[in-house]
Amino acid sequence: MSLANQRVAYFNGKIVPESEVLIPFRDRGVKYGDAVFDTTRTFGHKLFKVGEHIDRLYRSLRYLRIDPGLTPSEFGRITEEIAERNLPLIGKDEDYWVTQRVTRGIDASDRGAWPDHTGPTVIVETLPLPLKARAKLYRDGIEVVTPSVRRTAPDMISPRAKTHNYLNMVVADLEVVAQNPSALAVLLDTNGNLAEGKGSNIFIVREGVIYTPVERYVLPGISRETVFDLAKNMGIGLVEKDIDLFDAYTAEECFISSTSFCVCPVASVNGARIGDGKVPGPVTHRIMRAYVDFVGFDWVRQYLDQIDA
Repeated sequence: MSLANQRVAYFNGKIVPESEVLIPFRDRGVKYGDAVFDTTRTFGHKLFKVGEHIDRLYRSLRYLRIDPGLTPSEFGRITEEIAERNLPLIGKDEDYWVTQRVTRGIDASDRGAWPDHTGPTVIVETLPLPLKARAKLYRDGIEVVTPSVRRTAPDMISPRAKTHNYLNMVVADLEVVAQNPSALAVLLDTNGNLAEGKGSNIFIVREGVIYTPVERYVLPGISRETVFDLAKNMGIGLVEKDIDLFDAYTAEECFISSTSFCVCPVASVNGARIGDGKVPGPVTHRIMRAYVDFVGFDWVRQYLDQIDA
């Protein structure tokens, strides 16, 4: 790929081609996963809830006591510029993940070959959404599997911080994918209740009311928050509570939310079909259509159009 056709990224104060974003191997983000990140997406090439994602990024930064050296408004402007500069490189029917990353940088004792690299490492980058790979999930629903690996307990490290240390999720995914390459891992918390997947929150529907795990045990997703708002506006009850596997197996509907999925129906949990097996169920369908209306872009159709593309 020529530099003229290469995506650019923000890297420690400069906008450079992605190939020039070179992180020292002694960076604490590489050595320890000592870093935070956040990710939004575009809808029809327009960024979604940048302010909310930046706010969550700064909550994670405060939790790890990392100062990025930028104000939230500066981070927002950089995010918008990187997205705008990279949008000409994708088609009109494609969209991006847009991610901010901040590591603690290099310890002074490890600086060695990088004497000028002080302070945090700050990156803003983009990546096309995997629309084609996920398209059939909107027709058939997601198969959820709960692995033996439990979600890290909040009295160990808070799941409410979005950090680079995802090994808990990665090991869970490895177990699930070995059984079913098409399945999505959703971990249980230490009490045996549903928690979350790698970048996804889970919801069930019973008697027309939506239930989702309590925030203490999960990352409070921006898309999760959007579902809360949409349900409230439509008069659909939504309750945060402990949800165990009995609740999941006997639910009438189930769905996940995430930055890229937005809202996607779940067809089964550990092989048990949800409800009558039809996806999406009526409540899920209402939430999906309201989400489409809210962002002003039919991302459901965007995915479905990729099935035969």
